[in-house]
Amino acid sequence: MKLQQLKYLCEVAQRGLNLSEAAQSLHTSQPGISKQIRLLEEELGVQILVRHGKRVVDVTEPGKVILTIAGRMLKDAENLKQVAREYSDEDAGALIIATTHTQARYALPPVVSRFTQRYPRVRLSLRQGSPQHIGDLVRSGEADIAIATEASELYDGLVLLPCFQWNHCVITPLRHPLLKERQLTLEAIARYPIVTYDFAFTGESPIRRAFDNKGIKPNVVLTAIDADVIKAYVEMGLGVGILAKMAFDPARDLGLRIIDASRLFEPSMTRIGIRPNAYLRGYVYDFIEMFAPHLKRAVVDATLKGEGSSYEL
Repeated sequence: MKLQQLKYLCEVAQRGLNLSEAAQSLHTSQPGISKQIRLLEEELGVQILVRHGKRVVDVTEPGKVILTIAGRMLKDAENLKQVAREYSDEDAGALIIATTHTQARYALPPVVSRFTQRYPRVRLSLRQGSPQHIGDLVRSGEADIAIATEASELYDGLVLLPCFQWNHCVITPLRHPLLKERQLTLEAIARYPIVTYDFAFTGESPIRRAFDNKGIKPNVVLTAIDADVIKAYVEMGLGVGILAKMAFDPARDLGLRIIDASRLFEPSMTRIGIRPNAYLRGYVYDFIEMFAPHLKRAVVDATLKGEGSSYEL
């Protein structure tokens, strides 16, 4: 059994059983992939893939179990390489962070600045995307950690570490009627078109929960994953915005007004997501602690081992 065979098998599964796409991704030939997988089946004495002529149409039941183990073995093999790299050069390497626009734009800059000064030879990359995409990047090993806020069900299979809580606010254009309300209410917000995040009215978000609990169906006219896009359309007069309070900058957002909405929506928790079997290099622990000072290495290790799974702020 060779790791290359396991890699071929997992890539075929990830490409929807399309051998030609898997071959293109791995820069090899389709017959070569087919041959290696058949050799693996012969060695294990069990059929992994269901074939119809030259096409792969399904995965057998034992094949599904084998795929799970193969994926774990490949990640462990990568962890071995990480260990070797750490001991050969502790202050050089790469750190890929999957996160949302709001975290990348408003929460991470001071941390990134400190980290790059301390580790100038570490190549830091931010991969921005939707909550689902962020979780997928870390689960697949394409990113080292996730930093996000949305409901934990989007990050199944990851260990989640709580970082800090934050609140939402409502933003309006200058001289908007909502600014004259003596006390902001959900009913008052719902009288106007709403511009907010893509995920605000899906899943178990605090925004959706607040309106649902009141039996209010707001008129959401535009959603986006980018807080700056939300602010731009609110300033144009498309509606009132609901966004993270950290995303409002009084010095820059001169064409907008902010109304505190912490009384109306439950606070949200920003978390770091990590694969349970991930090997973290020393500088990754340092980055995590810079972002959330209470998440020291011992706490992270205990949580990854399942000893601190109930840890919460």
